[in-house]
Amino acid sequence: MAWLPLLVPFLAGPAARRLVSCLPPRQAAWLLTVTAAGLAAGSTAALALLVVPGATHLPAVAALGRLLTPLSAGSPDAVVTVAITALALLLLCATLFVRGLHRRWTQLGRAKRLAARARGELLVLPDETPDAYALPGRPGRIVVTAGMLRTLSAAEREALLAHERAHLRGRHHRFTAVIELSALCHPALGALREPLAYALERCADEDAARAVGDRRLTARAIGKAALASRDAGRRPGLALAATAGPVPRRVAALLEHRAGAARDRPDIGLVVAAALLACLALSAASALEAAGDLHTSIEVAQGELPEP
Repeated sequence: MAWLPLLVPFLAGPAARRLVSCLPPRQAAWLLTVTAAGLAAGSTAALALLVVPGATHLPAVAALGRLLTPLSAGSPDAVVTVAITALALLLLCATLFVRGLHRRWTQLGRAKRLAARARGELLVLPDETPDAYALPGRPGRIVVTAGMLRTLSAAEREALLAHERAHLRGRHHRFTAVIELSALCHPALGALREPLAYALERCADEDAARAVGDRRLTARAIGKAALASRDAGRRPGLALAATAGPVPRRVAALLEHRAGAARDRPDIGLVVAAALLACLALSAASALEAAGDLHTSIEVAQGELPEP
């Protein structure tokens, strides 16, 4: 059972891509984030559980655990090989995770320094290349270039700023941080990055449309901004922008009579959501069962329980 949490994340990617088309964006973003964190925790726990049986073949570990015999569910060579491989993967994941945390902390510091140049919510850069994005922080700031301000009409500028404001208000950078760090624990979870990015942009699109009271205006502002910013330079690492992701798909969703195509297929959305939750439950249940089996094996090896 300890292997299941390592395999289940491969099922999450296809389900996630379907989910964002069938479920309202806010619910989709939360479900993807929780699923990624849960599956990452399950796979990490599974690697740790696979290390223990092989480690008990070391005299020091056996003495520490007061084991009369090593834990073994197969040939000693195979158990030790699996343990060494699992330990190497666990150390690799831990190293990548710490480096990922440090990288995001550094990016957040850079974002704060850039945002500190603003006197209010808005930081206008004297750059003729059209661009706009949200910088997280406390408080966050909206960065926009002079070129973007000249590209859009006053009403379109308000719609674009409302979109970026929604990113800051929703703390969307925290959702992306969870996905990025989860993908460092299990590479298959990297497939959730694109669906989550789309869901977050759709959340901000809908919030902007409500703020300005005009879905068509919001769609036009996002489309024009995306076309104008194709030659924009590199943005800060944590920036969230209205021009990111599949803009034509987002514009089409905004122009729907209802709030996006997701509500037209609620049954499919519920099925896909249930599938993702089932993956999460299977991973957690498998890890817990493997932990219980390991605990029983330890008690048997200590002589506290008879062999089954």
